[in-house]
Amino acid sequence: MLRALIVDDEPLARDELTYILRRTKRVDVAGEAENMEDAYAQIGQLMPDVVFLDIQLAEGSGLDLAKQLLSFDRRPEIVFATAYDEYALKAFELEAVDYILKPFDEYRIQQTVEKLCKLNGLRDGSQPLKALQKFVPREQTDKLAITAQDRILLVNICRILYISSVEGKTVIVTEDAQYTVSDSLVTFEQKLHNSPIVRVHRAFLVNLDGIVEIQPWFHSTYNLIMKDGSKVPVSRTHMKELKQLIGF
Repeated sequence: MLRALIVDDEPLARDELTYILRRTKRVDVAGEAENMEDAYAQIGQLMPDVVFLDIQLAEGSGLDLAKQLLSFDRRPEIVFATAYDEYALKAFELEAVDYILKPFDEYRIQQTVEKLCKLNGLRDGSQPLKALQKFVPREQTDKLAITAQDRILLVNICRILYISSVEGKTVIVTEDAQYTVSDSLVTFEQKLHNSPIVRVHRAFLVNLDGIVEIQPWFHSTYNLIMKDGSKVPVSRTHMKELKQLIGF
């Protein structure tokens, strides 16, 4: 079950969104806030998985609150829920998971919840995959089985450079090939939990052994240069963990 906080200065909008989210039976609306100060305090107290955030608030901007959340070690996912469509690009620059418009469409919100559940590793809106994994021991091998083009292929894990989510499809890039598969990024993150392949961005898993250079980027983030010359972005959310793993 996802824990959510709704930030909106319109009570009717909060009530409507709460009603739709609870109808999915996959979201627990743990709190509501109508201004940035209250929202910031509740995020620290409730530790929600996701914040549904309006952009135009009576006292400030939801975009400013999203910027502040980038510095959190455990940052909740952000979904902008607003009547304004002109801020979509800016919202995704702040690593928003989704951008939904008012008046709310129930089917559209169900799609957002499904995306959030996948990102958080939730199965059927109930237990996290990581929790289930404790009861299903898996011995790490040097091979990864993937299904591509109606075939089951065994790929050497050491040859994987990165795995990305592109337009709803998962792409595995190795030193000499590229595969488009149907399994989600979260699925591979779970399968490879004892390997040098780690999450560095909501859309990327990267093989630490495949990095040849680390380039500073804007807002204190970095690009990873891989063996094949490709660039993989590192989000601020995962920057601290990456620094600890690599030691820079």
